[in-house]
Amino acid sequence: MKSALCRDLGIEFPLFAFSHCRDVVAEVTRAGGMGVLGAVGHTPESLEIDLRWIDERVGGKPYGIDLLVPNNMEAKEGGVTAEDLEARVPPEHRRHVARLLEKHGIDTAGLWDEGFANSNGENLREAGAEALLDVAFAHPIGFVVNALGVPPPGMFARARAKGIPVGALTGAREHALHHARAGVDILVVAGTEAGGHCGEVSTMVLVPEVIEAMRPYPNMRILAAGGIATGRQMAACMAMGAAGVWTGSVWLTTAEAETTSTVKQKMLAANSRDTVRSRSRTGKYTRQLRSPWTDAWQAEGAPVPLPMPLQGLISKRALARVDRLAEAGHEGAKALATYYVGQSVGLMNAEQSTRSVVYDFMRDYAEAVERLSGTLAE
Repeated sequence: MKSALCRDLGIEFPLFAFSHCRDVVAEVTRAGGMGVLGAVGHTPESLEIDLRWIDERVGGKPYGIDLLVPNNMEAKEGGVTAEDLEARVPPEHRRHVARLLEKHGIDTAGLWDEGFANSNGENLREAGAEALLDVAFAHPIGFVVNALGVPPPGMFARARAKGIPVGALTGAREHALHHARAGVDILVVAGTEAGGHCGEVSTMVLVPEVIEAMRPYPNMRILAAGGIATGRQMAACMAMGAAGVWTGSVWLTTAEAETTSTVKQKMLAANSRDTVRSRSRTGKYTRQLRSPWTDAWQAEGAPVPLPMPLQGLISKRALARVDRLAEAGHEGAKALATYYVGQSVGLMNAEQSTRSVVYDFMRDYAEAVERLSGTLAE
């Protein structure tokens, strides 16, 4: 494509694929887009394994990495340990989770026995994220993204030293301005349709609003995100002025995806109204499949979800048990099962290979551009 972003990053097609699955990341990169590995759930050791695996399969083509690094978390939390965080989880929240699981026939014995020391909450603090960045920057990554606020100074410094562009998730015009002033190179402008962490403004409104706000920053690149699962949607976003698109949900029903078979089948059967913005998983609003889990945190008398990272400490352990039992055929666990996904789930109706999804995007994009060009008078 004739695209400055493609030229700058060394890719053929400005389709960015966020995934927690290394297979998806590698396949998208090999097909001409850019896979971006979500690293927040990794330890430094597991991240090293996955990045080495990707390196061996992409033939030198660029890929990216995505982290959740609060800009001021280190100052806020200071020397708080995993045990300190565990102590901050109120008993009523544990009881709420236990009652919910037991209502669906799930044994809760031993649910909290391991404590939270081995959770990924440490990765949400600057010290923990720095260990992941140590690993990431030892590999030939082509893009680093912060998905939680303005990237911290350390991320900028290390990326600049290697000539790697820095991106940031942007859910509102004011976020974009903060990022631009800090020196972010690429904004991932995510509308409320998006899976995972998202705001309240639709993609169709938010993208042009941010593009207009970025006029004083002519070198800023904009990636549109939120509800995008087809090449024609990609064409629409680029017609608005985006340089490319950032996608996540569409990869969750691919053959290579990390999603459990239970969740994948629920997604394939879902429509766009079967998702909900809920704080029940991380403590911040994320869009995910609606289930009795999400409903229970919005019910009258339910405890208010805890702030990040505390809510994630209890949801991760409970939902991991739900997923294991659901895969074993437990009906109550199947009902509770949920996962991050955007409103584009209504367009995800068949399991495909990752590479075929990329090629569908390319073909659909080309047809949409040709169709749009045909509306101009000669």
